[in-house]
Amino acid sequence: MAYNGVLVDIQKCIDLKKPDRVPVFALSEEFDVRMSGQIYCDYNSNSKIMAESQIQAIKKYDYDWAWLQVDDCIEFEVMGVGVKGGGNILPATCDYLPFSYETFNNLKMPKFKTERRMPILLDAINRIKDELGDSVCVTGRCAAPLSSVTLLYGMMPTYLGFFDNPQLIKDTLKFFIEMQSLWGIEQIKAGADALWFGDCNASGHLIDVDTYMEYAFEGVKVCADNYKKEGAWSFYHASEHSIPHLKIMAKTGVSAVSAGPGVDIGEVKKAIGKEVCVIGNVNPIETLLEKTAEQVYEDSKEVMLKGKPDGGYLYNSGEMIPRDVPEENILAMVKAGRDFGTY
Repeated sequence: MAYNGVLVDIQKCIDLKKPDRVPVFALSEEFDVRMSGQIYCDYNSNSKIMAESQIQAIKKYDYDWAWLQVDDCIEFEVMGVGVKGGGNILPATCDYLPFSYETFNNLKMPKFKTERRMPILLDAINRIKDELGDSVCVTGRCAAPLSSVTLLYGMMPTYLGFFDNPQLIKDTLKFFIEMQSLWGIEQIKAGADALWFGDCNASGHLIDVDTYMEYAFEGVKVCADNYKKEGAWSFYHASEHSIPHLKIMAKTGVSAVSAGPGVDIGEVKKAIGKEVCVIGNVNPIETLLEKTAEQVYEDSKEVMLKGKPDGGYLYNSGEMIPRDVPEENILAMVKAGRDFGTY
């Protein structure tokens, strides 16, 4: 079960110090919903089910956080972006808005406490914090500004816009810097200790370092600073595998940088571990889905032993864990984290 010193340990990690024990996280929301017996479309639209599923998973699997990523659509469906999904299929954005100043000029700040599923997330955060207090890190979610632009206009129009209409992108970024700052602050007020700050559409898989610096860096920095002023941590995740990109991300002022599964965590620590706390990065497919529990334990042990030296490290999977991962493999991952997470 999570423990009362976990928030102190997380702060030690963020301060690049050694915690009493390395906090154990997992990007396990889809898996946890399956194991709670719920259908995902019910989970992501009902705060009571959301909170109960998270609390049950924490008690059963011994996570040190509640991770309320939910899906990428929450902020964008209120703006008119389409959503595909249903049943146990994770919702995804579709039918994006036209890449134009007409769209931009009609953007309005969402009513976070009343519109669509935004109040559902806020209530779930509040329920978990009320139930578990400071024995877990309650973690909400925001899309970083550049990824927000892609989730409004679509990826291809945005990337073409770097050449065709860069000013529209920059103007839209300003809107989302304000919006995602305010949306994060509402979650903090509801009880979130941290925000999972997702930016996968600004990763080295898609844009080079110069483009990141021009369009992504400042928005990440401003939002992270705003969350910090409200007393919350920012866990920045772009599923990044590129060391040059990770070195730039380490300078944004986020509380911690999450490494994707496609990079050696030891190399990440070597590259940026003296500058920022590192999170990661047990492979959710090659390890958790495809290997035996014994192999998962050994792979996870290796990740922990590479990540934890000298502190400044939070143990986690490198990406979302598939819903069909065997339960014994989650238990093996967590056990390895507990067995080798002390100094």
